[in-house]
Amino acid sequence: MTFYDRAEELNALNTAFESPGHDFYVVYGRRRVGKTELLKEFCADRPHIYFLAAQEAEDRQREKFVEKVADHFDDRVPRIDGWDQALDYLGEKLATERVVVAVDEFPYLVEENGSLPSYLQSFVDEQLQETESMLVLCGSSVSTMESEVLGHESPLHGRRTGQIDVQPFSFRQSRAVIDYDLANTIRSFAVTGGTPMYLTLFDYDHPLAKNIRAQILSPTAVLYNEPEFLLRTELRNPARYMSILEAVATGHTTPNEISGVTGIDSGPLSKYLQTLRRLRLIDREVPVTASAKQSKRSRYHVADEFLRFWFRFVEPNRSSIQEAPEVVYDGTIEPNLPDYVATTFEDVCREAVWEAIRRGHLESYSEVGRWWYGEDEIDIVGLAPDTDRILFAECKWTSEPVGPGLVSQLREKAERVRWGPDTREEEFALFSKRGFVDGVADDVDENWSLYGLSELSGLL
Repeated sequence: MTFYDRAEELNALNTAFESPGHDFYVVYGRRRVGKTELLKEFCADRPHIYFLAAQEAEDRQREKFVEKVADHFDDRVPRIDGWDQALDYLGEKLATERVVVAVDEFPYLVEENGSLPSYLQSFVDEQLQETESMLVLCGSSVSTMESEVLGHESPLHGRRTGQIDVQPFSFRQSRAVIDYDLANTIRSFAVTGGTPMYLTLFDYDHPLAKNIRAQILSPTAVLYNEPEFLLRTELRNPARYMSILEAVATGHTTPNEISGVTGIDSGPLSKYLQTLRRLRLIDREVPVTASAKQSKRSRYHVADEFLRFWFRFVEPNRSSIQEAPEVVYDGTIEPNLPDYVATTFEDVCREAVWEAIRRGHLESYSEVGRWWYGEDEIDIVGLAPDTDRILFAECKWTSEPVGPGLVSQLREKAERVRWGPDTREEEFALFSKRGFVDGVADDVDENWSLYGLSELSGLL
C-alpha cells in the first residue's frame, strides 16, 4: 500500500527519537486509520523491534515477543516465565543499542494480563529511562488505550513523553488519494470518508458508481460487512448499537427521535450513545452559539462518512443487495446520492472556512459550527467573541447556480441569531457547487465572499 501524508505525525516521532534520552510514545486511533502503516514508515530506516500482538494465550504472546527481541540482537532465545522477566530481558538489551520498540495492538496483551501496564511502569521507570531507546505502544481500541495507558488511574499515567491520536484524513488530505475532479472527489469522499484503507480500495480510473458496486455492494467485498466487523471487535452485543447508528444515519438525530425509531428508552439510550461517542462512531453537536455542556438542543451524527453511507444505504437493503445489487444502486442510491452528498459538502466547506481563516481570506474566528433554532438553520456560523464578530455561511450542493434569493434568506436568518451586541460585525460567505447566477456578486458588498468549485479547489 502506498504511504500517504502523515508528515506531522512522522515529524513528531522522528524528532522524539533523534532527541537525547529515552522516549515513550502512545499511538492510538480508530481501526483502519493507518496506525500500523505510520509505525512501519517510521521504523523503516532505523533499528527497530516491531511486535504485532494477537488475540491468543498470554504465554504464546510473551514467547513471540521475547523471540522478536532475541532475533533483533542475534541472541539465543532465553527461557522467560513472566512479563516482568521479558521486560527485564528487553531492558538489558536496550542498554547496548539505541532501538525503537513498537508494540502494535497493545490492548490484546492487556486483555490477557491486566497487570501488564504495571510491569511496563517498572520497565519505563527503572530501565527505559537509562537508555536512548524509544518505546511505542499502539492500539485500535481507543477506550482501552485511554483507560489502561493514558488514564489517570493507569500505572503508566504521566510516563509518556508524547502521544499521537491518529485521525482519518481530512478532505484536503484525501485529495492526494482520490484522483477525480473536485465535484466527483467530494462525492467519493462522501462514500469513503478519510479512512486510508477505504480510500485506497477504490480504483479512481473507474467511475464512482462502479467503485460503489464493486467495493461495497458486492457481498464478497471487504467493505460489504466492514461496519458490522468493526462493531463486533469493540462490543459484545452490537445489535442495539447497529439500530442506533442506522437511525442516526437515516436522519433521526435527536435523542427523542432515536428513541422513537429504535424503541430504546431514554435512560439506556443515553448509555449507548455515550459508548458510541467513546468509540468515535458518532458525534454530539449543539448550536455553535450554545454551551456544549448545558444545551439540551443536541443532535447526533455518524462520525465517519463511510459508516454513514453504509447505514444509510447498505444495512437497510442487505436482502435486496444479495439478490439484485444493481437494482439497489439504480433505484435507491443513485437518486438519493445528491441529498446525501449535500451533508458532506457542508463539512468540506467548513474545512474550507478554516483554511480561508488561516490564509486571511476571511476574518479570524475561534469557533466554527452549525446553528439552528426552531425552523431556522444556518450551515456554518463562525464566532469571534473577543471582537464581537460573527460569520454566516450557506453551502448549496444543487444542480442550479445560486441566485440572489439565498443572499436575502441568509441576511434574514442572521438577524434571528442571538449572539453578541447589536453593534456586532457581520461577515457572510456562500459556497455553491454550480456557482452563482449573473449579478449576485454585484448585489453584495465587501463583507460577502462567494466560493464556487474553482475557488473551493484553490483553498483545498
